[in-house]
Amino acid sequence: MTALLHWLARWPLWLLHGVGAVLGWLTYAGSSAYRSRLRANAQRAGLAGDVRRASVAHAGRMVAELPWLWLNPPSRPVQGWVRWQGQEALDAALEQNGGLILLTPHLGSFEVCAQAYAHRFGHRAPMTALYRPARQAWLRQVEEANRQRPGLSTAPATLSGVRQMIRALRRGETVGLLPDQVPPQGMGVWAPFFGEPAYTMTLASRLQEQTGAQVLLMWAQRQPQGRGWVMEVMRPQDLLPALTDYSPESINALMQAMIERAPEQYLWGYHRYKQPRSAPLPVPGGSE
Repeated sequence: MTALLHWLARWPLWLLHGVGAVLGWLTYAGSSAYRSRLRANAQRAGLAGDVRRASVAHAGRMVAELPWLWLNPPSRPVQGWVRWQGQEALDAALEQNGGLILLTPHLGSFEVCAQAYAHRFGHRAPMTALYRPARQAWLRQVEEANRQRPGLSTAPATLSGVRQMIRALRRGETVGLLPDQVPPQGMGVWAPFFGEPAYTMTLASRLQEQTGAQVLLMWAQRQPQGRGWVMEVMRPQDLLPALTDYSPESINALMQAMIERAPEQYLWGYHRYKQPRSAPLPVPGGSE
């Protein structure tokens, strides 16, 4: 399987995206559970049919581009495929040397974000990115061997990983989170997401409260015909001017506002509303 990934990594990006779109539709047609979940999540967000259909192809493109990103050789840095918008906010935040939290939902090519940051800003403030190890041993080995690179390290979604990120922030470094990722039981609360309770991590708000780090939003918009990505950086108040805290409810509102900018590139098939094992059910009419 690893040999197959290396072979795919040599394909041009436009071809991987084309094949990925087909695979996205094959998965949608072949899995009733995935199809039902994607439809239900898209319906919660009030998506039109054409946007939902476009998201099926983008989900396939997201998977197909992973070998290209994980196994790209030094002669083909991801930075050459990225165009930045709003990087001034990153420059300003890093000048403060007080730590930075970058929040990215399952939107666009979120795998690109950490690499692009590390290539351009990692020499100033290395990034530690939170991840959940894959269940398959071979895939976990590929992830661990290729996600870490100069200016970029990873932290598992465990207590030791949380401590690793706190230390990084206190050194004035950067951490990257996907705050719409369902956390393990005991590490989240129920908070509204597109009008329905979703088990939401408290980690982002805890990190900000404990370290006083600044918070920015970042996502990579996939461009058509394999032309790479546009990396957009935003201040939270750019999307929600009245924002006053980083509670799970506020962060869900931020993620929702980001997703609404390009809903066709959100991973609607993600099991966002699942109940983690042993987690309490949400209280009707409440956020937890």
